[in-house]
Amino acid sequence: MSYALCEMISIIIPVYNQAEKLKQCLESIKNQAYDNYEIIIINDRSTDKLSRIIELSKKEFGYKIEWLHNYSNHGAPYARNKGFKRSKGEYLLFCDSDAILKPQALEIMVQTLRSNPQASYAYSSFLWGRKLFKLEQFSAEKLRQMPYIHTMSLIKREDFPGNGWDESIKKLQDWDLWLTMLEQGHSGIWIDQILFKIQTGGTMSNWMPSFAYKFFPFLPSVKKYKQAIKIIKIKHNLII
Repeated sequence: MSYALCEMISIIIPVYNQAEKLKQCLESIKNQAYDNYEIIIINDRSTDKLSRIIELSKKEFGYKIEWLHNYSNHGAPYARNKGFKRSKGEYLLFCDSDAILKPQALEIMVQTLRSNPQASYAYSSFLWGRKLFKLEQFSAEKLRQMPYIHTMSLIKREDFPGNGWDESIKKLQDWDLWLTMLEQGHSGIWIDQILFKIQTGGTMSNWMPSFAYKFFPFLPSVKKYKQAIKIIKIKHNLII
């Protein structure tokens, strides 16, 4: 089915040393049922070989794809903002380069937002490797308590924060974004389906089971996570 006359989705992908995983990500986008999209990829000064992926993607997607290159590594928030400034779609999907989308993912997210005009973004459950992250209905109270909505949510452009992603936030950037949108009166809606999979070894590779944070507080990764939580809570005036 062609969606050429429907709203366009801007798929914005920051990439840093994920050439092979990006290839699989792009393949999953090419197989989407919803085909009115543009892809903006920001190479955040990768040191691996992306040149072949770049050439292949240009042949496969043609005018639908654009590559931007940073002259130094600035991090994902900077890259996402750079991509957003070049985007034109009515919807935004900040896609991880290590993600693989199911063929109906874009179609389902767009239909969900059309059917729920009160929502500013749609999010789903997902897989991290073989582990299921089954989410739940949107709750402002829960969002203020903990991060639980993934970056890969479809956002209405008109409701995206004017200042974009906070480039000073180094960890839990998605939680910061959803809290910012909540403060501006925008909420999300959950899709009770698994719409994508995150390949291990990428941006979520440091995930640990919840008990680790309770019983192993001395681990460096646990300390960094707790510090990141504190930074977000202070910024958004949440109880610490």
